[in-house]
Amino acid sequence: MSDVSFTKTILILSANPRGTDPLRLDEEVREIEEGIQRSRYRDTFIIQHKTAVRPRDVQRAMLDFKPQIVHFCGHGTGDAGLILEDESGKVKPVRGTALANLFELFSRQVECVLLNACYSEVQAKEIANHIPYVIGMNQSIGDRAAIEFATSFYDALGAGRTVEFAFKLGKNAMQLAGIAEDQTPVLLSGGSGQTPSKEKRSRIFISYKRGVSPDEAVAMEVYHA
Repeated sequence: MSDVSFTKTILILSANPRGTDPLRLDEEVREIEEGIQRSRYRDTFIIQHKTAVRPRDVQRAMLDFKPQIVHFCGHGTGDAGLILEDESGKVKPVRGTALANLFELFSRQVECVLLNACYSEVQAKEIANHIPYVIGMNQSIGDRAAIEFATSFYDALGAGRTVEFAFKLGKNAMQLAGIAEDQTPVLLSGGSGQTPSKEKRSRIFISYKRGVSPDEAVAMEVYHA
């Protein structure tokens, strides 16, 4: 059963610090916005977007907007952390433990967390201790595949579909686009690492591994810092 009984806020957080490979973040945000705007249940979604986010900005946005869905797009470095920005716009890695602690504080509010970043499966496993549904990427994923998946995922949510249906539609979008990465997304049950049961449909976490080479360079920079 879908859950479209009240207005939900989608908070999109993006970061592409100086010195990192440029990503197609604007296109990703545009596709999400357009998909929601044309959807059947568009009046039940509000989209808020914060760019060049620092750790402090994430906390403030969570407090200010009270989102049910949080979508991050940017870089990731596996164990070194998710890449945000510091005060000067440079790389600021944030480890999974810190992110998990943050989402634990908002676990009664947040229904859906999507991390669209390289190697973010590491953070997915930690945040999933507090979020019932997790979609992780089992290998690297490119910009085009990530955008196709996210676009169709939100299209499905906007149509009032369940997260399981949205997950499958996102994978099918990659197939239709001729992108051989449709086996990369994996849907897990938060806290168990198992496929979610039909009783739990409202919360989901998505992580991507996007574009291996650029983020390997970022990871090495963080490691040697």
